[in-house]
Amino acid sequence: AGSGIGREVALGLARAGHRVALLGRTPGSLEETAALADRASVEEATAAPADGATLVLPTDVTSEEAVAAAFASVVDRWGRVDLLVNNAGTFGPAGEPDAVDPAAWREAIEVNLTGSFLCAREAFRVMRDQRPQGGRILNNGSISAHTPRPGSAAYTASKHALTGLTKSLALDGRRHRIACGQLDIGNAATPLTATLTDGALQADGSRRSEPTFDAARVADVVVAVAALPLEVSVPFLTMTATGMPYLGRG
Repeated sequence: AGSGIGREVALGLARAGHRVALLGRTPGSLEETAALADRASVEEATAAPADGATLVLPTDVTSEEAVAAAFASVVDRWGRVDLLVNNAGTFGPAGEPDAVDPAAWREAIEVNLTGSFLCAREAFRVMRDQRPQGGRILNNGSISAHTPRPGSAAYTASKHALTGLTKSLALDGRRHRIACGQLDIGNAATPLTATLTDGALQADGSRRSEPTFDAARVADVVVAVAALPLEVSVPFLTMTATGMPYLGRG
């Protein structure tokens, strides 16, 4: 939640009156998000601002112990978990497969896939056992969960695997009122996508500037989905910058 889409989602939820737990590796960035979210919940909230609306939890999502401790802190503070947004991710190593360092491969898989699983695992347990029962899990997929960019084996594999995790969570969650869905996002403007406007590698070997869109629009979608009753599931939703090479990629 310290930057990019994670920060925008936190701010959007705060404006909508949610209590928001902020996870990430960098305490300073999380504190900045918390200050912005607290201000938003007071000045711009569309619902009554919540008391103690933010909780800063520096967390390495690849650590089982750290993730469990973070969720325990949320339950201790607020008593329940209603929404998990799995957003942590890294592009990982770039290059053709034989140029990819296996250690860098493992790191990308740990963050993008295992981190999402560990957070979903804790959220699932809490949502199943709390009363009223249930909640919603939203995984930040990518259009790379469908179609790769050149030289992105680790990232693409992790996002394809995340789709399988989303489907499995959705199936296992049915009888516990746990809805799970995935947002597949293309070219939201964040520090990670800043290079796209300078030229992104295309399937034909050329480099081309690609359009981006304001990451705050992702927050709009998360807030809208979070407002739905648990009887409504949104398994997959794709949003891209208009005109980006996705449907015609390759």
